[in-house]
Amino acid sequence: MNTKVNIAGVELKNPVMTASGTFGSGAEYGEMVDLNRLGAVVTKGVANVPWPGNPTPRIAEVYGGMLNAIGLQNPGIDVFIERDIPFLKQYDTKIVVNVCGKTTEDYVEVVERLGDEDVDLLEINISCPNVKEGGIAFGQDPKAVEAITREVKRHAKQPVIMKLSPNVTDITVMAKAAEAGGADALSLINTLTGMKIDIHRRTFALANKTGGFSGPAVKPVAVRMVYQVANAVKLPIIGMGGISTAEDAIEFLLAGATAVSVGTANFFNPYATVEIADGIENYMRTYGVEDVNELIGAVK
Repeated sequence: MNTKVNIAGVELKNPVMTASGTFGSGAEYGEMVDLNRLGAVVTKGVANVPWPGNPTPRIAEVYGGMLNAIGLQNPGIDVFIERDIPFLKQYDTKIVVNVCGKTTEDYVEVVERLGDEDVDLLEINISCPNVKEGGIAFGQDPKAVEAITREVKRHAKQPVIMKLSPNVTDITVMAKAAEAGGADALSLINTLTGMKIDIHRRTFALANKTGGFSGPAVKPVAVRMVYQVANAVKLPIIGMGGISTAEDAIEFLLAGATAVSVGTANFFNPYATVEIADGIENYMRTYGVEDVNELIGAVK
């Protein structure tokens, strides 16, 4: 039985990855999860300099999921290279570094620093607010998506995955823009923008007012977007959004994803990733599927 999948020339032992920002850089979960069992670990967003993130409170539980406005707090590329890459290199898993920035130059600086590091793939978070464009996310304008993809590709030594924002009118327009810019793969969806109000204090639950909505409730939206994008571009897709069981993951594969990322589920079930990897194998045995690649895009 073959569970291996290929993303832009990088072979993963199975299609299960972590979702950026929900797994740190692996050390937090290393005591509970055997990282050797995962196809890849996707790190928390890394910027060229340390980011303090947003003021608190910046997490709120909501029906069917959670809101977060962490603001991509991270220690910066220097600490990441010194501390996190050596930790992950202990394990037999692929390393995907999520890269964030406030300007195109920020992204390029991180990508160049990672050029000589032993990491496998770069995931570019274009849901970051572009400070030069007055704060609109890079991922909400197809011209900006194509331009930043092209610029990152010029400097990247590893294959580039563009992580798409769902907060757009037509996700396929953004996917085609990333493909035109030379992206090697796509990941989707990032969080939906949401809000929660505390009626007793008559104030916003998050200091930032809005936050990224993730968790089981976003899954139908994510599956639909993955299906649309899989039928609009020729790039491999990493599907994510509300995956908490093997059944959820298999839905994404059938919709056209080559691999899946598990995010919010890690918070309420630290063993989710490994259970999902096992569950996909059980499903394959049950239905006589010899190769997991048979499932990818099987529902047309």
